[in-house]
Amino acid sequence: MYEKGPAIIVGYGAGIAASFVNEMVVEGHPLVLVARNKDKLAAAAAALSKRGVYALSVAADAGDAAALERAIKMGQAAFGAPDLVLYNAAHWRPGPVLQATAEDLVEDFRVDVVGALVAAKAVAPEMVRRGRGTILFTGEGLALYPSRKAPSLSIGKAGLRALALMLAAELAPEGIRVGTVTVMGTVAPGTTSDPDRIAQALLSLHRTAPDPATAEIVFGG
Repeated sequence: MYEKGPAIIVGYGAGIAASFVNEMVVEGHPLVLVARNKDKLAAAAAALSKRGVYALSVAADAGDAAALERAIKMGQAAFGAPDLVLYNAAHWRPGPVLQATAEDLVEDFRVDVVGALVAAKAVAPEMVRRGRGTILFTGEGLALYPSRKAPSLSIGKAGLRALALMLAAELAPEGIRVGTVTVMGTVAPGTTSDPDRIAQALLSLHRTAPDPATAEIVFGG
């Protein structure tokens, strides 16, 4: 048995996700890392294990609903019901808006928004049953200020923000904290969008009581 439920990170990688994992290590959570690159995930999990952290890596594409559901179930089977999920997956496809194809938009929307809903639905029932839990999303300034040079991600991040705010309103009465950090500017160490500081903002959402009015932090810029 583990003292705390796992933190599941969908879209693990360098930057915000890695910084947030460090916060979860301090908090004492087992970790489930989900991303597409199996080898990088395994290396990250092995490094965490050397630090004495219980960690599981599961390779899955966030845009594949069935694969993502399986990955989350594997994490639950290993460590129990999650205390927290961070959805950090996104797909960047630059190019002029009129060159975006319907197929591109649909493919990216599956990663940017649909996968986020799949992850939330996979963990929400057990969180509701227990009356506690946190679901977090990594947002982007494109949700507020779309760019014609990044049409797919602008649409995706706007959709993700809307989803996060709707889930916050729906799940707050059940004791579930839902929040999003809308990151303004380019994420880079030592800037106003430093990944360690963004991770701390995510952690602050986790630590506060469920309230739709405080579900979003607009960060940096």
